[in-house]
Amino acid sequence: MNITTDPLQEAWHRLDAPGSYEWWYFDAEDEEQGISVVFIWFAGFAFSPYYLSHYEEWKARRRDDPPNPVDYAGFSFQLYRDGREVINFIKEGPRELFASEDGGIGVRFEENRFVYDPQRDEYRLGIDFTFPARDRSVHASFSFRPLHRFDYRLDTAVHDGVDFRHQWVLSVPKAEVLGVLDIKMLASGKRKVLQFRGRGYHDHNLGIVPMYESIDRWYWGRAFSARYDLIYYVVFLRGRSSSPQALMLVRDHESGNPSAFDAVSVSESGFSRGLFAPVHGQTLRLEAAGVSVDIRHRKALDAGPFYLRYASRFSMTIGDERLEEVSGISEFLNPGPLNSKLMQFFTASRVWREGKRSAMYFLYNFFKHQFDFRRF
Repeated sequence: MNITTDPLQEAWHRLDAPGSYEWWYFDAEDEEQGISVVFIWFAGFAFSPYYLSHYEEWKARRRDDPPNPVDYAGFSFQLYRDGREVINFIKEGPRELFASEDGGIGVRFEENRFVYDPQRDEYRLGIDFTFPARDRSVHASFSFRPLHRFDYRLDTAVHDGVDFRHQWVLSVPKAEVLGVLDIKMLASGKRKVLQFRGRGYHDHNLGIVPMYESIDRWYWGRAFSARYDLIYYVVFLRGRSSSPQALMLVRDHESGNPSAFDAVSVSESGFSRGLFAPVHGQTLRLEAAGVSVDIRHRKALDAGPFYLRYASRFSMTIGDERLEEVSGISEFLNPGPLNSKLMQFFTASRVWREGKRSAMYFLYNFFKHQFDFRRF
């Protein structure tokens, strides 16, 4: 696994090997209003049951046509209020729906796009989609302006016996985020317009084989405090009994100094699972020279057969200073179920595939809409 903060690596890599994937991730939180949002663009939707089914059939020689990642492009948008899901929209489709910024950084899926302006050092996001299955449309514009960046590179290609399968590009560890959300109920015409002001994060991931072929499990998270910002990244590689690749990035606001810790000891405890949630450690402990962090996964914001997103609490000891109960966001990914036909069947209930009729998708969203008594 490679890790880099090189902004040039944010451009679309045009991967075309079967099973390849690439995504651009943005999230932000307005703590005062209790609102958080997540935006993700995909070129080769790594979690698509349709893409992975095509890949497995081609690999088993039941199909002659190899899957091209760009024929499984996509976009997802999640909105949470007070820790509860309001909108969870995921759509994918063929290459005609996807485009990249010519000569720059930015991509588009249908009318949802982001672009990076190097002169202003700003990411501008424009969102425009309808969600008929949940009787909503969403129009939004957001600005992500980096407050600081890190300078770090780990190239596993220089290490003997290590095969590069995945790359993490840490683009913006912390950003000032401004935005406007316009949400409309399709049937009634009722609208809600919100002004958003908060802090956010942006990264970019890509790989050349399906994730379940290279990654066993993956923890990621971030926390912003008055004194420190923390990003952590822990990946257990499939088929390796050695310690995981782990990295902690810490920025001290008083000194302005960034620190990178890549000799990190990782401990998982309090293992848990749900009916459709993967086995995962409810608590993580990360230790490096002069730094220790305890992460407790508290409230699940989103859950699925292979993925969990948490509102978490962080206790950090940095040097002689101990910070108690800092809030943050954590994620866990176990790619193994992505290769399960049963789990692909259930995952299809949450993915709108352009031109594909899915009874599971219709039923899931019908019941979610019927029992959604929260009116945002």
